[in-house]
Amino acid sequence: MVAPVSTLNKKLWREAWHLRGQLFSIALVVAAGLMAILTMRGSYDTLVNAQAQYYRDTRFADVWSYLVRAPLSLVDSLERIPGVNAVDTRVTFSGTLNFDEEGVPARGLFISLPEDGRPLLNDIVIKEGRYVSSGHYDEVIVSENFATARNLRPNDSIPVILNGRSRDLQIVGVAVAPEQSYVVPPGSLFPEDDKYGIFWMGREAMAAVYNMDGAFNEVFLSLQSKANLLAVLKQVDDLLSPYGGLGAYGRDDQVSHAIMEGELNQNKVMGTAIPTIFLLVAVFLLHLVLGRLISTQRNEIAVLKAFGYTNGEIARHFLSFALVAVSFGTLLGVLGGVYFGGLYINLYGQYFDFPNLQYRLPVSLLFVAVGACFAGALSGAWLAIKRAVDLPPAEAMRPEAPKHYSAGILEKLGISRFMSSSVRMITRNIERKPVQSFLSSLGVAMSVAILTIGLFMYSGVHYLMDLQFQVIQREDLSISFTEIVNDSVRYDLARLEGVSYVETFHSAPARLRFAHKDEELVIQGLAPDSHLRRIIDADARVVPVPIGGFAISRLLAERLEVRVGDTLEVEMLEGERRHGELAVNAIVDDFMGISAYTDDATLNQLTREQSAVSGAYLLVDDGYMNTVSAKLKEMPVIASVVSPAAMLASFEKQMDESLYVSIAFLLGFAGIIAVGVIYNGARISLSERGRELASLRVMGFRRSEVTTLLLGEQAVITVFAIPLGCVIGYWLTYLLLTSLQTDLYRVPFVVEQSTYVISAAVVIGAGLVSGLIVKRRLDRFSIVDVLKTRE
Repeated sequence: MVAPVSTLNKKLWREAWHLRGQLFSIALVVAAGLMAILTMRGSYDTLVNAQAQYYRDTRFADVWSYLVRAPLSLVDSLERIPGVNAVDTRVTFSGTLNFDEEGVPARGLFISLPEDGRPLLNDIVIKEGRYVSSGHYDEVIVSENFATARNLRPNDSIPVILNGRSRDLQIVGVAVAPEQSYVVPPGSLFPEDDKYGIFWMGREAMAAVYNMDGAFNEVFLSLQSKANLLAVLKQVDDLLSPYGGLGAYGRDDQVSHAIMEGELNQNKVMGTAIPTIFLLVAVFLLHLVLGRLISTQRNEIAVLKAFGYTNGEIARHFLSFALVAVSFGTLLGVLGGVYFGGLYINLYGQYFDFPNLQYRLPVSLLFVAVGACFAGALSGAWLAIKRAVDLPPAEAMRPEAPKHYSAGILEKLGISRFMSSSVRMITRNIERKPVQSFLSSLGVAMSVAILTIGLFMYSGVHYLMDLQFQVIQREDLSISFTEIVNDSVRYDLARLEGVSYVETFHSAPARLRFAHKDEELVIQGLAPDSHLRRIIDADARVVPVPIGGFAISRLLAERLEVRVGDTLEVEMLEGERRHGELAVNAIVDDFMGISAYTDDATLNQLTREQSAVSGAYLLVDDGYMNTVSAKLKEMPVIASVVSPAAMLASFEKQMDESLYVSIAFLLGFAGIIAVGVIYNGARISLSERGRELASLRVMGFRRSEVTTLLLGEQAVITVFAIPLGCVIGYWLTYLLLTSLQTDLYRVPFVVEQSTYVISAAVVIGAGLVSGLIVKRRLDRFSIVDVLKTRE
């Protein structure tokens, strides 16, 4: 008669409690894998869905173009372009915020809104307050991030300088807009929420200030689903060229969208690659650890068979034993993934102004991740169970016979004679189970690899920032003008009290073409002896400003498929839109943006402008920054003032709030995996070798010597895992960084010894903690109980 299955359930919970430490460590490994994928990949899915919904709700445009000035009557011609669905226009200008404060003056981008009705395209979302009213020229709506940074609310007033005139504006609302989801000041690389904001005013008020009645200087279009984007861009350019058009561009080149897409693409790569590694490691460890754990129960399986339990009942029992750990780990992983996913989304919410951005757990992702964990656990457990239940009870009750007792490699080489007896025992045990030892070492190595990935990223970003702000950007202030001015402006700037040195530059939008490939970008024209802004390659080597040719980014060279010596066709996208040709003199391995440099005289020839200047770089004497900033604020010709020091501070703030958090995730998850592997390996070894260790104690071995035998094997496995993990982490990071290249920036692959030292230290620390826990168990080891076990 078959015993009731409920008896097996009692045994299940009794055994689970007895092995709670091992099961809990397995559950933590499962939880780490699930948390990683639900946090990182789930955040990406949340951001993508929020972006798509945001674009739909606000009717985000497909094409943009800035120009000098065009009559509203031109809208009819734009609407007749084949493929165009809708056209909207507005007035956009830069202004100074006249706060009574020291330092670099705050700036704002002022954008017109229709007083009657809402924008046809690129609508805004009011987060607080209301929309502007018709006939009220002093009303303004401010962007949410700027309002938060400045602690501004509706009914507050804000002093501004528009077109050289001071006035106070009344804040009536706080809003966000899809094209301003990531707000970066002109000439800057990162958001500066307290120094740069977006302001929306009534169309009539903006037109009155800038003399734009019946005119516009920005146009945007939405396209039909089957529209030919390139054909639309060309026709828009042709129509706007007589009105000072600066070149139409598609959504992919819209600044905020491009930056956001780059961040989302990086998030996709990181949110897929790293969690996949975590999940694969978790599945691998489940397979390995549960397989070994259940193998130690072959005697119990034989006894159950002898008492009449069927193979199916025994298999279900031990599979349930495995599922206890995985189910608990799944619960922890889901709860942790949702919690950390919310924190992760909040980090992005500080920089991406998506309305109602909340983490949403993707159900399909949850099923895939949980399914993978259960599959790994069941496969590992099933193989061990199958080997045991296939044996006759009498055979299964005997201890598993050793595979072989032949001399190992170290003994054959004669090295073992120089080893102590304890070390020989450790090496023999490892040599007799090479596959098991290698797989255990590989599990620890993956935790090392995960750590090195995060630390490589940290080192690469720091190197990038040091190169950008210490070697390339050497100025104290970078200013740009509202329009092209004469080079004589350098003398006016040099006469400002506190300015010790001035360099000017000329930048112009252009389309570079080689064969059938082309790219649009801004050509940078530098002085041949430029000192404050230099062209630097990845090795911090100075590249001379090319005279009569180009120095271009390697990423640009790869896209255009050009080499040094090739000639590029240049089409200027402003003014008379002249064409020319320049040879590629140098290809630069840079990390920020996609650049094309030439000397300022050559760029002036291309634009047919003499001594043209777009901006300047300034060196400021110590103690005079506030004085110079105050003077610059009074100059209406200045569109923006950027401080590299402020950019660096903004970057470091992002590092503190995002990258450090990501590193902390990796450190925590990798530590959990290391503890899970080492601890379970030691505990299972204790179960497998319990009689052997007890016999050694009877033979006179001290407790410390027995502990050394048990933990020494795990120590050897860990020592071999560290270099293996460093190599795996090196190549995984290289592949990861290669896939993270964007137009905005590329993280350099920087190898620092500290990366390997920290990774090794964390894993060794995890090993020591695991060893102490197992040693505590071993100290309570009952020799008599173990030796009473029948063979």
